Amino acid sequence: MNGEMEATTQEQVWAQDDLLKLLEAMKVALPQKDLTKYKTSESHLDWQKVAFNSYTAEMCKQKWQEVSKEIRKFRTLTELIVDAQDYIKNPYKGKKIKKHPDFPKKPLTPYFRFFMEKRAKYAKLHPEMSNLDLTKILSKKYRELPEKKKKKYVDDFLRDKQTFVQSMMKFREQHPDLVESMTKKGSNVPEKPKTPQQLWYNHEKKAFLKGHPDETMREYIQQHPELNMTQEDIVKSTLTKAERHLKDKSDGRPDKPPPNGYSMFCAELMSSMKDVPSTERMVMCSQRWKLLKQGEKDSYQKRCEQRKKEYEIEMNRFLSSLSEEEQQRVLGEDKIGFKKGGGANSPASKKKNSKAKANPEKPKRPISAMFIFAEEKRPKLQQERPDLSDSELTRLLARMWNELPDKKKEKYKRLETVLKAESEKKEKEDRSRLPDPPKTAQDIWQQSVIGDYLARFKNDRPKAQKAMETTWSTMEKKEKIMWIKKAAEDQKRYERELCEMRSPAAAIASGKKMKFEGEPKKPPSNGYQKFSQEMLSNGELNHLPMKERMAEIGSRWQRLPLKDKDRYKKIAEEKQRQYKVQLEQWLASLSSQERNTYKEYNSQPRLTNVSFHRTQRRTMTTTTRTKMMMMFLFVFMMTMTRWKTRRTSLRTAVASQIHQKRQTLIRTETGQCRPETN
Repeated sequence: MNGEMEATTQEQVWAQDDLLKLLEAMKVALPQKDLTKYKTSESHLDWQKVAFNSYTAEMCKQKWQEVSKEIRKFRTLTELIVDAQDYIKNPYKGKKIKKHPDFPKKPLTPYFRFFMEKRAKYAKLHPEMSNLDLTKILSKKYRELPEKKKKKYVDDFLRDKQTFVQSMMKFREQHPDLVESMTKKGSNVPEKPKTPQQLWYNHEKKAFLKGHPDETMREYIQQHPELNMTQEDIVKSTLTKAERHLKDKSDGRPDKPPPNGYSMFCAELMSSMKDVPSTERMVMCSQRWKLLKQGEKDSYQKRCEQRKKEYEIEMNRFLSSLSEEEQQRVLGEDKIGFKKGGGANSPASKKKNSKAKANPEKPKRPISAMFIFAEEKRPKLQQERPDLSDSELTRLLARMWNELPDKKKEKYKRLETVLKAESEKKEKEDRSRLPDPPKTAQDIWQQSVIGDYLARFKNDRPKAQKAMETTWSTMEKKEKIMWIKKAAEDQKRYERELCEMRSPAAAIASGKKMKFEGEPKKPPSNGYQKFSQEMLSNGELNHLPMKERMAEIGSRWQRLPLKDKDRYKKIAEEKQRQYKVQLEQWLASLSSQERNTYKEYNSQPRLTNVSFHRTQRRTMTTTTRTKMMMMFLFVFMMTMTRWKTRRTSLRTAVASQIHQKRQTLIRTETGQCRPETN
C-alpha cells in the first residue's frame, strides 16, 4: 500500500516542466561531438550532473528509461520511401554532386601520375609484393626523384588543372541549382574567433612582409607552383582519431578484414553474445569452433580469403582518391600485416613464404662457431643425459660454449670462416646460373627503336630515353598489343628456364628425396606418427601455430591410454605391410635398368644440414654428381620408353590414314573411268 502511494506521489511530482528540464540537463551533459550509438552514450552518461532539485541521479535515470520506452527507435518503410522520393528528385544533392555525369573529373596529382605510369613495371619486377607494398616503394621513389624529372608530371598536372577549372566554370553555368545547394551548406557559419596571440601575430606578419618582400621565396614559389599552398591548405586538422576514422569510412574507406577463418567465426559469434561477459566470450568461441566440421571451417577460411581480396581492391580504390600525404597517413594507420608475426595466415608470413618459394636454391646462412660446437657435442650429451629435453640440452651446450677456453674456440671459428667462404662462393655460382630476368613490353619496344631515336637526337641517350617514354605513354593499346605478347613470351621463357634450373638435379644437390613417377607414398613408420598425421588432418588444432600444434599433439599422445597406443601401432604396421606390397608391384613394373637406378639412388644417404657442414666439399661434390647422373639416366630411360610407345601408335595412325586415302583415290579413279568404258 505504501509502495503504491509513493509511486503515485512520484508520478505526480514529474510534471511536464520537470521532464523538459530533465531532457535539457541530459543534453548539456552529453559530449559536444556525440558520434556514438545512443545505448553507448546512455551507459556513459554522468547522471550525477543530470540530477536537479529534489531528483536524484537514480530517479533521473529511471525516468529517462520510462520515457525512452515510449519513443520509436526504428524507421518505417513509409519514411524511407519519402527519403527515396527526395533522392530521386535530386540525386546529386550535397557531396553526391561529384557523381553527376557532367561533373568534370579532378586531375591526377603529379605523384599519382608517376604512380600510374610505373606501377605495371614494378608489379612485373616484384610479383610477390602486394599492391600496398608497391605503393610504399613508388612513394619513396617519387620523393627521391630529381626536380627535372618531377617537372614533367607537374607540367601535365598544371595543364589538366587549368582545363578542370574551365570545365568547372562551365558546369556551374549549366547547373546553378546544384552548385548553389553545394555552396549553401556552412556559408552562414561565422569565422572562428582568433586568440590575442594570433591577432598580434597576423598584424606583425603583414607589417613585416610589407617592409621586407622576400624575393627568394617568391622566385621559389614561381618555380614550384605545386607547393604554393593557401592558408586553407596548411590549416592543421582539428579532427580526433575517431572522427578522422569516421570521416574516412564515409569517404569509402573499407573495414579491415579478420586475419583468418577462426577470427571471422569469432567476430560473427560475438555479435550475438552481448549478454555474455567479455572474459568468457573467447572461451565459448573456441569451444564452438571445435564442434564445427572441417567443411564448415574451410568455408570460413575461404570467405576470409575472399574478403581479404575485396578489401585490397577497395583499399586501392580508396587510396587512389587521396593525396600523397593522405595516402601515407592511411598506410601508416592501416598496415595490411596486422601485427608483427601475426601467425601463419598473416600477410607478413605469406610474404616471407613467397620469398622462400621464389628462390628455394638460395644457400642457407652459414652457421656460427657455437652452432658447429653444439652439433658436434649434442649426440654424445643425448646419450649421457637422455632425461633432458631439447631446450634444456641447448641451454647446457650454450653454457659449455661460454666456459670453453679461447684456444679451443679458435678451431670452431676457423671452421666457421671456411664454411662462410664456401657459402658465399655457392651463392655467387647460384646467382650466375639464374636466367636473364623477363623484359617488360616497353623495354622490348625500346630495344627495337633505340637506334632510330639515338640517330634523331644525335646520340644523346637521356633525350632519346625521355622521347621514347613519352611516345610509349601516348601509344594506343592496339599498337602495344604486339609488344605485350612478346613480353608474355619472354615471361614464359624466364619461367621455363627457371624450372629447368630447378629440375631434379637441383633437388638432388639440395639433399631432398626425389619423388619417382608412380612410386607409392611412404606411410607413417610408428604409432605416434600415425596419431600425429590423424590429428593434423582432422583440422581440430588448425587455430594454433605449428609449434604449439605439435606440442599439443605430443602431450595428447602421452595422456593416451596404452590400449589406444597399441591400436595406432597396429594400424601403422598394417600400413607398412601394404606399402611393401605396393612397392614390390611398382618395382616389378619397371625395367631392370630403371629398377637398378632406383635402388642405387635410394642406397645413397641424402645430405642433411648437419652432414653438409661436417663433410668436405670434395665428398659432397662426388656424391651429388653420382646422384645427378643416376637421376638423369632414370629420366632418360622413362622418356625413351614413352617415346617408343608414342612412336608405335603414331606409325599405326599414319598407316591407317594412308590406307584410307589410297582406297578413296582408287574409288574416285574407278568412278571416273566407267563413263569412258561405256
